[in-house]
Amino acid sequence: MRSRFTAFALADLDHLLASWDPAHRPSREELASTWDPALRWTRLRILDVEGGGQEDATGIVEFAALARGPEGKVRLHERSRFRRIPLHPGWVYVDGEIAP
Repeated sequence: MRSRFTAFALADLDHLLASWDPAHRPSREELASTWDPALRWTRLRILDVEGGGQEDATGIVEFAALARGPEGKVRLHERSRFRRIPLHPGWVYVDGEIAP
């Protein structure tokens, strides 16, 4: 989760795509079309974690991320699902539910 937040902060689309579950990954063009370069991501707060231990194949991370843009502060609150893929060096993002 932290590496993906850093990738958002640095606009590192390559890392975001590499850390996305291939079954759910958008194309580079789809991801780029949703990108807002005016947002500057500034803070990540982990609110809850379920699973995701050494022996787990799946995990959930609930987080709040803060950004600043032309219209002021932006807050993203999401519960993200992650999973391990055999022979992949780490966790991959599956999907998430954005809280209102």
